[in-house]
Amino acid sequence: MLPTMSNSPIILALDSPDVASVLSMMDQTKEYVGVYKLGLEFYLSRGLSGVAQIQAAHPDVKLFLDLKLHDIPNTVKGACESVSSLNPYFLTVHASGGAGMIRSAAQAVPQTRITAVTVLTSIDVNELKAMGFPDDPTGLAVTLAMNAVENGARAIVCSPLEVTAIKAVLGERAVLITPGVRMASSSTDDQKRVMTPAQAIAAGSDYLVIGRPITGAADPHLAAAEIFASIK
Repeated sequence: MLPTMSNSPIILALDSPDVASVLSMMDQTKEYVGVYKLGLEFYLSRGLSGVAQIQAAHPDVKLFLDLKLHDIPNTVKGACESVSSLNPYFLTVHASGGAGMIRSAAQAVPQTRITAVTVLTSIDVNELKAMGFPDDPTGLAVTLAMNAVENGARAIVCSPLEVTAIKAVLGERAVLITPGVRMASSSTDDQKRVMTPAQAIAAGSDYLVIGRPITGAADPHLAAAEIFASIK
């Protein structure tokens, strides 16, 4: 299905601790963005009340709460329950937390799409080797994704370089979300495994997480429009 303004695959990462700045960015980009992502920087600064402020200002917006929970199952269950009142559309956990942890998260907030993060896009083969992990990001991401979905995850975060392989084994069992998306003219910043938006969609991504290419632009509205136009 071709993207439209009502089903935009763009998830805008709002990496700011300031409510006013987040609301301003939403106002500037809402024409082209389907989901807004609030991460640790915002949540640790503003907490539940800050997220609630965002929801009150934009009650129809889908929110992605990117906390990347990773702990023993009971602790993650409690953490999920603590944010259940926010009813986020997506809530992230680390896929490497294991089957029990992911099941606990999915059971705690059944109305939310528990979203399992596979291999961070800031990690490359050399870093995997240094940490003692298999030096095959794709194989590792596929294994983590399969285990996560089998235990209740309804969405997967992976590099656009792994999305085709994950889609091949999962089919439509989970939504695939890809960070590490940059326009050809953009800096890759701290991302190491990247594609352009059009390439990521062609590879099988359902949603694209985009941050600084929009939020750091001189004109965020124009930047969002150009990215949206590149995937129509």
